Amino acid sequence: MKRNSGGASPVLNFDLPDECRKAAETLFPSGGPSPAPDLDAMAGFAKALGIGADYGRLLRAGRGADEMRKFLGHFQNNFDLLIQKTWVEKNDEERKENLLDKLSPFMALLERGDFPLALREFGSILDELAYLLFGAQSGREDFTEYAFRIDIEMGLFWWYAANLREMKTVGADAGDALWALLLIGLCYLTNF
Repeated sequence: MKRNSGGASPVLNFDLPDECRKAAETLFPSGGPSPAPDLDAMAGFAKALGIGADYGRLLRAGRGADEMRKFLGHFQNNFDLLIQKTWVEKNDEERKENLLDKLSPFMALLERGDFPLALREFGSILDELAYLLFGAQSGREDFTEYAFRIDIEMGLFWWYAANLREMKTVGADAGDALWALLLIGLCYLTNF
């Protein structure tokens, strides 16, 4: 995979693959943990993840639309199924159950529109999901680079997840932008 020395991500300490750099750095300028509140940047990032059509359709539908409620139901079912079907060691079964227990409170935050808190919770959920899917590798500094070697879109998703985790404070006035940012991850995981 060709690397370019101009696009190191401070969050992840490695150069993004050339084919992802523009979409990634448009969403999180300079690879920092403050996303651009630009819906076009988010749409471009969703397209790079391979979920652009679904993302655009859902964003246009709006949070209260029937289509969105159906989608959130699909997300919850697919996420639940993903966790249940994930094989883990016997000593990690409790982690698996704890992750399943986090799903309903997270969905309640989305329904309430508490996107700053939902964003923090989603970061925690993604950490646990990465551990269940990849084991101890998910905690290593080179995890995202490892994910890029498996699949470009998967690596880009885990790069997005790492940047979400690095977001420290988010104002409540950023609701629409945060919703759009969360929807990227929800769409990706629904199609995982």
